[in-house]
Amino acid sequence: MNLSRIAGVGHYVPENIVTNDDLSKLMPTSDEWITERTGIKERRYFTEGKDTVASMGANASRMALQRAGIDVSEVELIVFATTTSEYYFPGSGVLLQRELGLPGIPAMDIKMQCSGFIYALSVADQFIKSGMYKTALVVGSEIQSNAIELSERGRNMAVIFADGAGAAVLQQTQNKEHSILSTHLHSDGTFAEELYMRHPGSLLKKRLTAEMITNGEVLPHMNGQLVFKNAIVRFMEVISEALEANNYSKEDIDLLIPHQANLRISEYIRAKLEMHEDKVFNNIMRFGNTTTASIPIAMSEAWAEGKIKPGDLVCLAAFGSGFTWASALIKW
Repeated sequence: MNLSRIAGVGHYVPENIVTNDDLSKLMPTSDEWITERTGIKERRYFTEGKDTVASMGANASRMALQRAGIDVSEVELIVFATTTSEYYFPGSGVLLQRELGLPGIPAMDIKMQCSGFIYALSVADQFIKSGMYKTALVVGSEIQSNAIELSERGRNMAVIFADGAGAAVLQQTQNKEHSILSTHLHSDGTFAEELYMRHPGSLLKKRLTAEMITNGEVLPHMNGQLVFKNAIVRFMEVISEALEANNYSKEDIDLLIPHQANLRISEYIRAKLEMHEDKVFNNIMRFGNTTTASIPIAMSEAWAEGKIKPGDLVCLAAFGSGFTWASALIKW
């Protein structure tokens, strides 16, 4: 039976560090206010003229390939998760393909926001299980800071979201003891407008105007309270679903890597699961919410720090715009 395993993980974050104190000079906020509500102390913003969604994804991919001991020429499929592709079209997948020098192979984009990386992981996993491909590259990359207004009006989004990229190399295996055991994907469009960016989009009934930009109609919107309430419920559900599907209990998890949405959400989930701090990996304090990139960045750091070892049971879980939520259970 064909299965897939994660052979290597990598990440890239821009060199431009933006602290809470830096933001307090641009809008009415403070380090105390941001830390209390989100747990974030600093985040990374892209460097103009250097970083793009695809170039950051390529840097993360090269690290993942090097750690896996796999040459880039072996990659047969790219699944690229991003909300912030360089162009309206084409997607970032083909731009990453160009960056890596891989003409001819399929490169697809997944636009599922904060759940995007797990969705992309699931897509690649199915292709490998089917036998169609043996080596796939799964990438999450975002540049969000250029769409955030650094002002009082944009504060609730500006203090949270940031830029970065992460990648995982998947390879075919028949060894269930070192494989992706299952993935679980969900969505509910009922809440689509509670966390969204309306314009520019095809619902626009007239040409985009300067007035619409001035009025903030092109800025992202989030109903923070509603998102938080839904997130804590769906996180718990989808983690339990993954464990039950594979006959494991919460005590069997060696490391839980949640999407880095908000440290308060992660802490709530950890408390509900009665897990020790060492068993839940968080790095939102240093990187903010990098949307599709947050889980692979966290995986890459956890692996580098020795917190993920062969044979470990690792659970990934995410919740985000859509609403979407997802999980993956992995025997490393």
